[in-house]
Amino acid sequence: MDLICFSHLRWNFVYQRPQHLLTRFASKYRVIIIEEPIMDAEIAFLNISSAKENIWIVVPHLAPGINEDEKIMQQQNLLKTWVQNFGIIKYIGWFYTPMALPLLEALPFADLIVYDCMDELSAFKGAAATIKEKESRLLSKADLVFTGGHSLYEAKRKFHSDIYPFPSSIDKNHFMKARTAMSSPKDQINVAHPRIGFFGVIDERFDIDLIDNLALLRPQWQFIFVGPVVKIDPDSLPSGENIHYTGSRPYEELPSYLSGWDVALIPFALNESTQFISPTKTPEYLAGGIPVVSSSISDVVNPYGKLGLVYIADSTWEFIEGIEWGLNMRHNASWLEKVDAFLTNVSWDVTWEQMSNLISNKIAAKQNGKITKNRNEYV
Repeated sequence: MDLICFSHLRWNFVYQRPQHLLTRFASKYRVIIIEEPIMDAEIAFLNISSAKENIWIVVPHLAPGINEDEKIMQQQNLLKTWVQNFGIIKYIGWFYTPMALPLLEALPFADLIVYDCMDELSAFKGAAATIKEKESRLLSKADLVFTGGHSLYEAKRKFHSDIYPFPSSIDKNHFMKARTAMSSPKDQINVAHPRIGFFGVIDERFDIDLIDNLALLRPQWQFIFVGPVVKIDPDSLPSGENIHYTGSRPYEELPSYLSGWDVALIPFALNESTQFISPTKTPEYLAGGIPVVSSSISDVVNPYGKLGLVYIADSTWEFIEGIEWGLNMRHNASWLEKVDAFLTNVSWDVTWEQMSNLISNKIAAKQNGKITKNRNEYV
């Protein structure tokens, strides 16, 4: 059996939830990831590459200027031919974006449809006007629904009878490297302490005014931001002698940045785009042994804030107090023991195993005739 994933995220963008899970699923299935089209071709074609063992990336290249209906039709035509040539017969349809739902019409009937709803995409900047309608259709067709956190689960549970929360997890061994001294990256080695860091995508969720205020009020603190800037103007970001942007860095290098920080930040604004997020960086920072200060994101407040593992702040002065707390907590053995106790059973391996069991059980139930689905429901 194959697993065909429809993703709004590029495989080579930022290593996060899809990469962690799909890499593990590649131990059981051929994994094919169909990304959103790139509008740069005179004649439509598919670019197919191997990302790693048992994982293929499929990128449609289409002509610029065509309308949405034509985009769908061209992708369907390309996929019909490729699916036949690749020998896909039995497969799991795995969705990260509801916008790809029409592409199922180009494929054989799926043995199972899974919607891994990692974010409330309709709340993100630039979201398609039809995304809510397509998500409603996807939820009606999905056999299983997973959510990227508990708040998103609470928001979606009324729409599906077989839905499970799977909050952000960690590759613990990878980030625990940061607890030992590591060679400092070249773009961080000459930055003074204390270092206050962030890694991740810098986008509309980022609280620009907060960072600007922190840097002005505490010029002796050095703020380091590791990650790509997307969907916002880079010139709108605060600048100063104590603010450092490294740009995007490989996942493999993140522990070396983290090991040199004194405190880590989750400086997100509280708005529509952050209402349901479950930042993966929360457990990653903690696995590295770095105290964390975060705005009051629901899935950070509960459980991390309530357990005293993360300092919750919203105003500039609350963040200053939180960073001072973090500087005092950096080598606090009692705090670190609480962190380790919480992280004991938190790992992508555990998450993947639980998801895999649910999938196997659902497929078995369908094969035994306990669940039936109309093959025409995809139209």
